[in-house]
Amino acid sequence: MAVNPQSKITVADYLALEAGTPEKHEYAHGEVFAMGGASAIHNLILANIIRELGSQLKKTPCLVFPSDLRVKVSNTGLYTYPDAIVVCDIPNLEQPGDTLLNPTVIIEVLSDSSELYDRGRKFEHYRTLTALNEYLLVDQRAPKMELYSRQPQQRWLLSAANALAASISIPSIGCNLTLADVYDKVEWSSAD
Repeated sequence: MAVNPQSKITVADYLALEAGTPEKHEYAHGEVFAMGGASAIHNLILANIIRELGSQLKKTPCLVFPSDLRVKVSNTGLYTYPDAIVVCDIPNLEQPGDTLLNPTVIIEVLSDSSELYDRGRKFEHYRTLTALNEYLLVDQRAPKMELYSRQPQQRWLLSAANALAASISIPSIGCNLTLADVYDKVEWSSAD
């Protein structure tokens, strides 16, 4: 939902708004959109992912960040908060503030309200990030993950897994996520 759909605001005004409020907002083309809260299952899945990646990346230069780190897509002007980010180079932060410009991997946990956007327009934005190597979509309604890996000539290769015994390999960071670990302690009956 747009904060003020009647008029467009500048990036500077958006950043001032973000600095002055605990809520998170996405910014695109002069419009500001409030980001909704996440369900308990969404947060559990995200915590599991961050734990697993953090453990696997412990002795590497890569860093794992949760959803409070903003990302700017410079080519399109989108400012957003992915559910999780991995960066393997020195974090390139836009100043002032903590806005990452060079994510290596972006992870989004899908919800009914965000799935179309995460798969569609948001992925269009993300594909313009030159540092981005993989985009991982994680379903919160069933054990299912989809990884899009950058290929030559603007192509993206899809790898999918949809059983708890399956896993997804994320080549650019040398990590492997098993669905059993990602969905650990998730009670599917409460996901409805």
